[in-house]
Amino acid sequence: MKDLFDKIYADKGPLGKWADKAEGYFVFPKLEGPISNRMKFQGKDVITWSINDYLGLANHPEVRKVDAEAGAKYGSAYPMGARMMSGHTDMHEQLQNELAAFVQKEAAYLLNFGYQGMVSTIDALVSKDDIIVYDVDAHACIIDGVRLHAGKRFTYRHNDMESIEKNLMRATKLAEKTGGGILLISEGVFGMRGEQGKLKEIVALKEKFNFRLFVDDAHGFGTLGKTGAGAGEEQGVQDKIDVYFATFAKSMASTGAFIAADQEIIDYLKYNLRSQMFAKSLQMQLVEGALKRLDMLRTMPELKAKLWENVNALQSGLKSRGFDIGTTQSCVTPVYLKGSIPEAMALVKDLRENHGIFCSIVVYPVIPKGLILLRLIPTASHTLQDVEETLQAFSAIREKLETGVYKRLTAAMAAEMGE
Repeated sequence: MKDLFDKIYADKGPLGKWADKAEGYFVFPKLEGPISNRMKFQGKDVITWSINDYLGLANHPEVRKVDAEAGAKYGSAYPMGARMMSGHTDMHEQLQNELAAFVQKEAAYLLNFGYQGMVSTIDALVSKDDIIVYDVDAHACIIDGVRLHAGKRFTYRHNDMESIEKNLMRATKLAEKTGGGILLISEGVFGMRGEQGKLKEIVALKEKFNFRLFVDDAHGFGTLGKTGAGAGEEQGVQDKIDVYFATFAKSMASTGAFIAADQEIIDYLKYNLRSQMFAKSLQMQLVEGALKRLDMLRTMPELKAKLWENVNALQSGLKSRGFDIGTTQSCVTPVYLKGSIPEAMALVKDLRENHGIFCSIVVYPVIPKGLILLRLIPTASHTLQDVEETLQAFSAIREKLETGVYKRLTAAMAAEMGE
């Protein structure tokens, strides 16, 4: 019999094998200073394009004031206990009611964390006789929730309507045998590519198939739609989404999340969500802070307008310079380049050290080998000057990549890592 840890000693995993060279710089980096468009990285000022603070609320003076006052009033512990036992308050209910109204649903329920809440919601919605159909590019929280499912699940090709319909047909045949139902899961905005889920087209399939639609709208909430209610509002099908999910970790610049649906569905979920039934309630400081942030989303449309001014400037600037930004339909701005992992490391180091640009880097195994994805997140805090400096920097690093400068710099590393 093997020691349980033998596999850990032998194989650190596709990302872990880079730890000695990458940790502290390429992964687990430490940004310092107030959350803003410009922060410090290893003592240098950088323009930050890796913070999901879409509306610039993280360091907004009104938000900071409410957070501080709520902290002084309640501390960081109150209320103690799970909501079913001792952690329920009028303020939790108020926030739920206001969130439900904002996303145009009958009711909502607070979640302590987005990732945890998504996993638990999927688990509560389906039984072993039910079938899940979901996008192959779904976020890890969806994939982990699906893993808990004791029944059958089918993945469809990303945003591919033919594949969705084919898998709904398979799911329908199986559900007729098991006596179960079908849950289709999509994202409102896919956080890596920036594409919106094809919610309008998926909803139209309800005329042919009997399924319920669950949408993770983490990146759409607050950024898309006339009022900011998300991808469903943007596509005119918000009322056809059966269960809507969003996190506070993006547009709300905080901690927590919520689900929204018809009252009867929420009543069921709040008595069956294990991650909420057996976990401490969302602390009051975060609840009061979320109420303030939600009020700003409703009453300060200029925040979203400034966000989209920056998004449009960045994305149009990249496209006019010939960069491939895929088919993004959101604030998420991917830039696709061709190169090895060592080249990607050299490129990102050049961006940070010589151009003062900090953005996220994504390589294999998250995306196919030979591709480099630089992911930029514009916010309302950015300026057009930030955009111009970034466009110039990207033009410079692309030239070095295409002329082999980074390849020559990293030849030894590439050989060592088998690239």
